[in-house]
Amino acid sequence: MSHKSPKIAALIADLQGRELDAHYLGYFACFNRGLFYEAHDVLEELWLADRHGPNGNFYKGLIQFAGAFVHLQKDCPKYPRLRPAAALFKLARTNLGQYPAQHERLDLNGVQARIADWLMRLEAGEFARNPLTADTAPKLELAR
Repeated sequence: MSHKSPKIAALIADLQGRELDAHYLGYFACFNRGLFYEAHDVLEELWLADRHGPNGNFYKGLIQFAGAFVHLQKDCPKYPRLRPAAALFKLARTNLGQYPAQHERLDLNGVQARIADWLMRLEAGEFARNPLTADTAPKLELAR
């Protein structure tokens, strides 16, 4: 058990016993609240168990997608993180691109469009302007 496990258990406690894994659901719950680091941590536990399985790169891509927003949240003039965010967006695009348009009830075409949009925002600002604000933070929804 990692030192993160109690915190993660608390984040997913109310998501247990549902159709989809609580870690997977917890990723979206955290992500949609702007808790990108926590979304990364929650899904990492599921990814570690399945990293060589059929969903390994899918989970890795989602972790990288959240990780890009962690960089955007922590961006500051002294330690710019806009280029590392772009690099993670590109890695996420590659990993998620290995799966069909709809996978594990997630619209991956929509996620890929968001990745393209965020990369465009970073590039349009020439990596000098952080496009992430409370109003621009993305949300992800699972299909029913």
